Amino acid sequence: MASYARELTPAVKVQNLHRSFNEAGGVLNGLDLDIAPGEFVALLGRSGSGKSTLLRSLAGLDRGVAGTGRIEVPEKVSVVFQDSRLLPWKRVLDNVTLGLRADDAAQRGEKALEEVGLAGRERAWPHELSGGEQQRAALARSLVRDPQLLLADEPFGALDALTRIRMHTLLRTLCEVHQPAVLLVTHDVDEAIVLADRVIVLDGGVVRHDAQIELDGRRSVADPAFARLRARLLSELGVEDDHDAAPGRRTGSHLGERAAS
Repeated sequence: MASYARELTPAVKVQNLHRSFNEAGGVLNGLDLDIAPGEFVALLGRSGSGKSTLLRSLAGLDRGVAGTGRIEVPEKVSVVFQDSRLLPWKRVLDNVTLGLRADDAAQRGEKALEEVGLAGRERAWPHELSGGEQQRAALARSLVRDPQLLLADEPFGALDALTRIRMHTLLRTLCEVHQPAVLLVTHDVDEAIVLADRVIVLDGGVVRHDAQIELDGRRSVADPAFARLRARLLSELGVEDDHDAAPGRRTGSHLGERAAS
C-alpha cells in the first residue's frame, strides 16, 4: 500500500462535525478527519460510535439531521452498501449504468463488469447472481462513474468467509487501478488491516485512534506485526485479543459478534 503525505490537498476534509438525532446527545461530537487523494481509510468502532453517520454525512444522505461543521468532498462520490441494492426488475448491465448520462454508458458498463469478473453476465437478472456476484455488480455500478471518493458501508458483511477474501483482493486491485480515496466502514479488524492504508477508531463521535498501516507486501494474519497491530486496535476498541483462538474465531476480530453488542 502507498504512503500518503499529509500536506497533500485532501480529497476529504471534515472539521468540527456534529450530528445528533435527538436531545439526548450527539452521535458525532466535533469530529475532524482528512483523507488524501487515493488513500484507503478503514473506520472501526463499536455500534453507535458514529461510523455510518459519518459515511452518510460525506455522501450527503443525512439531510434533515441536526448538526453543524464543515465537510468538503470531491464532486464525484459513489457509495457501496452492505446489500447490493440492485433493482430486481432491471438486468445487470442496466443496474450498473443506472443514472449514468453518457453516450458510451453501455460500453462503460460492460468494461466495469469485466473488471469485476462479470463479463458475459450483462443480460442476467439480479436474482440469477450469487451474493458475491451481486456485490461485484454493486462495485461495478460505483466504479463506472470514476469516483474520486468511494464510500463503502460494510460491503462484505453479509458474505461468507471465502467470498469475503476474494472480494478483498478484488477491491484492492480495483482501487489500485482507479485510485479513488476510500472510506470503508467495517466491524472486522482483520479486514481493516488487510485493506487499508490507515485505520481510524471512532469512540463517542470523535477519532479516538489513527493508525498508519506499515506492513510490507502481502498482509497475513500469521505475520507477528499484523498480530501486534490487531491487538493494539482491539485494545483501543476495548476488546481483549484471544491469541489462542483459531483463525477467524479470535475474540473481537469481528466486532459485530461481541464488542458491538
